[in-house]
Amino acid sequence: MATKTKNLKITLVKSTIGEKPKVRATVESLGLRKIRQSVERPDTPDVRGMVFRAQHLLDVEEVG
Repeated sequence: MATKTKNLKITLVKSTIGEKPKVRATVESLGLRKIRQSVERPDTPDVRGMVFRAQHLLDVEEVG
């Protein structure tokens, strides 16, 4: 029986203009390119760390 993993719905709500290069790279590596774009990623410590770095630009919801 497969276990269901939780996902995070991550939405870019603010621009990366003026942000440090590491923050910009983190947002881009999450798969976010445009404002109001959303992606779903698995709820893992790696993804949580990326969200923590750019938390002031993102809106995060738990899905499933």
